[in-house]
Amino acid sequence: MCGVLLPSLRAYAVRPYRVTLYLPIPSSPYPLMPLSQTLWHANHDLATACLNHPFVQGLGNGSLPVEKFAYYVGQDAFFLEAFARAYSIAAAKAPTWEAFQVFHQLADGVLDELNLHGSYAQEWGVDLATAVPGAATRRYTDFLLSTAWGRSPGATAVAMAPCMRLYAFLGQSLAQLKHPTHRYSAWIDTYSSDQFEPLAAQLEALVDAQAADAPSNQAAYRYGMDCELAFFEAAWQVAT
Repeated sequence: MCGVLLPSLRAYAVRPYRVTLYLPIPSSPYPLMPLSQTLWHANHDLATACLNHPFVQGLGNGSLPVEKFAYYVGQDAFFLEAFARAYSIAAAKAPTWEAFQVFHQLADGVLDELNLHGSYAQEWGVDLATAVPGAATRRYTDFLLSTAWGRSPGATAVAMAPCMRLYAFLGQSLAQLKHPTHRYSAWIDTYSSDQFEPLAAQLEALVDAQAADAPSNQAAYRYGMDCELAFFEAAWQVAT
């Protein structure tokens, strides 16, 4: 009997099996996003913490004590010099002529920011030549420069991207509040402008083209965002 098909079972015996394939679920929570956007969304908690920080909120509504802003200007000028150097190092190591040009264009944007800080320094009586970097500033600049010297241009772009995207986010978010014009309105105008957003997008395009979605890059992006929050906190702690 084991070699004979019963009539009631013949109809089922000739039917082919239907096989269902179960594909593995991607490990990234944002599988359809480019890397720069994946990293930004994964660290949006720190971006929100920066936006809600009392230093940034004081910039937004004009209530920030001038002593805190003056300290910030001096520290940020020192930081931007290191930022420009990191861009230049990455440009020298760039694998393509196109990437080389973009890194240099971004460095030019930093020089424009430094000119803005020079005008701030004159207004607030800050001598940028004598500004001594604080611990939070050193921590950030040492991280950027060691990444630029020791890792690939793509990894350097990842380390620098938090600053650019965060400042565009902060400027645009504060501009939407439409506070009356105050002493820090120029700061908000700079980082919410149509000129700054393309710079952030240029750097993110380098991240997408040159960097891999690797644990080391994920950690570097997170570290850069944490350095940004610590930078605002250090300025906020200045006595008035």
